[in-house]
Amino acid sequence: MAEYVGRFAPSPTGPLHFGSLVAALASYLDARSAKGKWHLRLDDLDQPRTQPGAASEILRALDLLGFEWDGPVLVQSQRLERYRAALDELARRGLAYPCSCTRKELEDSALAIDGARIYPGTCRQGLAPGKAARALRLRTHAAPIGFADAIQGWVEQRVEKEVGDFVLLRADGVIAYQLAVVVDDMDQGISHVVRGADLLDSTARQIHLQRLLGARTPHYAHLPVALNAAGEKLSKQTGARPLDLAHPQAELARARRFLGQAADGWDLARVPRVRAIGAPE
Repeated sequence: MAEYVGRFAPSPTGPLHFGSLVAALASYLDARSAKGKWHLRLDDLDQPRTQPGAASEILRALDLLGFEWDGPVLVQSQRLERYRAALDELARRGLAYPCSCTRKELEDSALAIDGARIYPGTCRQGLAPGKAARALRLRTHAAPIGFADAIQGWVEQRVEKEVGDFVLLRADGVIAYQLAVVVDDMDQGISHVVRGADLLDSTARQIHLQRLLGARTPHYAHLPVALNAAGEKLSKQTGARPLDLAHPQAELARARRFLGQAADGWDLARVPRVRAIGAPE
């Protein structure tokens, strides 16, 4: 059997909250139950959103909670040359192209499943006269991309129709999440991805990129997202409170209950087969 290699990739935009802990705990327990490795990665490419000191606070919190990761922490902001090399390869092969479209120019496009605008292919055949490139997009195709998720079941998406050619390099010069996560997973040899269902609709895009870059597709398991009392995803934007690190065992027990687990051990089959659940008190 091939080695199990998992990972957890928080963004250092603030302290860990309950939703973060759920993803960390599930990915960690799934890796350790398979006697596999578990890597830690800091998704800090969006520097304007990164909070000073948040990265070290996240590492401290994970340590207090008893997590042990394998190898050095991968920091995305230190890998810009690697991402640029992948971009250059895709562009050289004609798979990525420059785009001049602004958000305002795309306002009349239909909404994609993730709330963004479906790209209509305006710049696919080249930039219009007098237009300058603002972003770099990846060419998609009409064929469906499907995968068997260990929690959510069979998922299928026609990326060209439901998302359109998506951005790899943003107008502000930031490498897009979709490219960075695929390159990182490829370089770290990630075999299993256990993460929140809020990223489920991004997975077909990532599989498309994996195939173009010659990377293997990991096994996926998308956990239910934790919701607050207002039915919103727990996040820093919705005011999710930081974990109570004075009582780490209580926080871990709460996350285990949310995941349908007993006090010890791990069984992925017990995780609720839904996309979202209210966070327990």
